[in-house]
This record gives sequence, structure tokens and C-alpha cells, in this order.
Amino acid sequence: MKKISIFFAALMMIVSVSANEPKEKETARPIELTKATFLEKVFDYESNPESWSYKGDKPAIVDFYADWCGPCRIVSPVLKDLAAEYGDEIYVYKINVDREKELASLFGARSIPMFLFIPMDQDPQIGMGALPKKSFKEVIDTFLLKKENL
Repeated sequence: MKKISIFFAALMMIVSVSANEPKEKETARPIELTKATFLEKVFDYESNPESWSYKGDKPAIVDFYADWCGPCRIVSPVLKDLAAEYGDEIYVYKINVDREKELASLFGARSIPMFLFIPMDQDPQIGMGALPKKSFKEVIDTFLLKKENL
């Protein structure tokens, strides 16, 4: 009985010490978009169909993907890493083409994965295929963030 009491006392001390430790910073993750959230956060094509007008406060990548797509599954962890790495500088959005057929059609996402790279001050550009992380970083640094001296 004495051993059990000592065990529980030690356990309580460990729990109380770990509760006071600072929590690890939560990292950014890709954000799933629906038509409604796309209209709100990215581009309201219903109100302003004639010209592109990005609604975000930092550059973005929009990934058009499907759950059954092999190359999409290969790129998914890369985008997750990029969202964590560039979390304060860009948004990484995901649109499931099977669920959001209107958005897929609007942007001509017939071949996936397809990416919409959205800078703050220019029209977006489209990229296709399972790009390696190095290619994404190059586009992010030069086109989206316009970093010099890379």
C-alpha cells in the first residue's frame, strides 16, 4: 500500500511540473477551403467576375487536389512542411476538386495536382504536377515573397 501511495505522489509531481512547462508553438497547417471560404478569403468571383482581386493579407498557394490522386498524396506532406516553415509569410490552402467542382471548373483544374500561386500585387500563376519542395521554395521566395539575394 505504501508503494502505491509513493507512486501516486510521484505521478502527481510529474503532472504538476509538466503542466507548468511552456507549450510548443503551434505550427501553421494547410487550410481546407470550400466555395464559401474561398469567396471570403481568396477571391469573390461572384461579386467581381471581370478582374482578379485577392482578398488575403499575405501571399498564398492554393492546392487543387483529390483524395484518390497519387501525386496529390505525394505533395501533401511537402505542403504541410511549407505551411509550417512559411506560416507567418504565406497561406497554404487546399481545395478538394471532387467536393468543390465549381471552383475546380472555374480554374480549369482538369489535371491534378494543380497549384494557384497568388502574390499580393500581381495576377496569380498556375503550376501543375507533383513539384518537389525545392521548386515550391523557389516559387515562394522569388514570386510570392519577392526575396532578393537567394
